[in-house]
Amino acid sequence: MSKMHVKMTVNGKAVEGLAEPRMLLVHFLREELNLTGPHIGCDTSHCGACTVDLDGQSVKACTMFVSQANGADITTIEGIAAPDGTLHALQEAFREHHGLQCGFCTPGMITRAYRLLQENPNPTEDEIRMGISGNLCRCTGYQNIVKAISAAADELAGAREAAE
Repeated sequence: MSKMHVKMTVNGKAVEGLAEPRMLLVHFLREELNLTGPHIGCDTSHCGACTVDLDGQSVKACTMFVSQANGADITTIEGIAAPDGTLHALQEAFREHHGLQCGFCTPGMITRAYRLLQENPNPTEDEIRMGISGNLCRCTGYQNIVKAISAAADELAGAREAAE
């Protein structure tokens, strides 16, 4: 099968490469760009470990062809921290509130929460639970994940108020 030329912006950087049209986005990110944050869990979009932000929406990179992402703006867990390495409020909150155990789901969970807080900066616990319902964690039981997302929302709201 012939390869196609794809271009996209990933974590703020323009990237391009050759890929078979039916190559999955998660494989392109992991194998061609060496971005191993998006995990391959179920390969059926049920677990959400592969979640990335694509043009302002959370998508499961394990069920999207790289050809469909041609020209897109993508953020992975590697692009959520500040360029100087300072953790994003969500990353810091997951660390502080023990929002992870084995960590396998964490990149997808944080990437989904990142979009959730942009869509709803002040979510209730129920809205957080609904917002992350497409991402599975088999270790923590979600209580600390919800606490972490809520704490990050509070932190980000405080930062917005301080900036005004």
